[in-house]
Amino acid sequence: MPTQSRSPFAIADNTVRAGRKAKFELPIARLMSGTPVTIPVVVLHGSDDGPTVWLSAAVHGDELCGVEIVRQVVEALDPRSMSGTVIAVPVVNVHGFNSGERYLPDRRDLNRSFPGSVRGSLAARIAHLLMTEVVSRCSVGIDLHTGSDHRINLPQIRADLDDPYTLELAQTFGAPIAVHSRTRDGSLRQAATEAGATVLLYEGGEALRFDPAAIATGRDGTRHILSKLGIIPATDHTPQQTLLSRRSSWVRASRSGILHLEADLGTGVAHGETIATIVDPFGKRLSRVTAKSDGLIIGHTQHPLVNQGDAVAHIAET
Repeated sequence: MPTQSRSPFAIADNTVRAGRKAKFELPIARLMSGTPVTIPVVVLHGSDDGPTVWLSAAVHGDELCGVEIVRQVVEALDPRSMSGTVIAVPVVNVHGFNSGERYLPDRRDLNRSFPGSVRGSLAARIAHLLMTEVVSRCSVGIDLHTGSDHRINLPQIRADLDDPYTLELAQTFGAPIAVHSRTRDGSLRQAATEAGATVLLYEGGEALRFDPAAIATGRDGTRHILSKLGIIPATDHTPQQTLLSRRSSWVRASRSGILHLEADLGTGVAHGETIATIVDPFGKRLSRVTAKSDGLIIGHTQHPLVNQGDAVAHIAET
């Protein structure tokens, strides 16, 4: 039975009793047709005291793996046996999600619009709403993303690895690799960090697709974090060892043409090793794309056609 002494959780004019799960919607605005647009939110308020954590997905509307990760994590949680509180926001950019677009209707990037403002652009208003109603209540957050622009990402954590607690959580998550990454101006991670939260950004898979491996890693990693924080019971499972990288960079096409990748996602490469070749429509080889450092391929383009200067493969130095 829920612990009666624990106070209910109040959020956006809703109250969730201890040991209960509640689903509700945060109003954003209306479409031009008058149809209301709302952000779905699930709150699981544990029976016992503990930290408050948020999970967010689809800040970019076409990044769908995180939506499924949140669903699977939430489905397995029982607030009656939880400590603390989990706030899950499976779809932040509802406009982009409904249209299959990365951005909002005015082409603004929501993840460059934080912390937002109550009277700004649509992106700024959504960012302000998320910061006010969700992030401000949490000490830890996991923001779930995928690759974009016909790119696929190896499951990975991007975070401030110079912060000891963030590093500890990144290793607890158990992704194949964690890459040290500075916060970007206007990002959710930057705004939440400045507000005092510890944030892990998870990348895995590609836009507009479900990637089973990336979803499984994100789901399991999220559960590892919840267990580490004492929100759910500890398990006997030990996360895989996470490689740490201080630097990553993209190698780019030196010629335009048809791309043939010769190294797979997650493959280790050596400096000077061939990653791909570029040919013309007659099959003549125009150039090779080679690694500029030793490292691990953590992302690559999925598009077989490239222009000179296009990003081909993302290598994390190890």
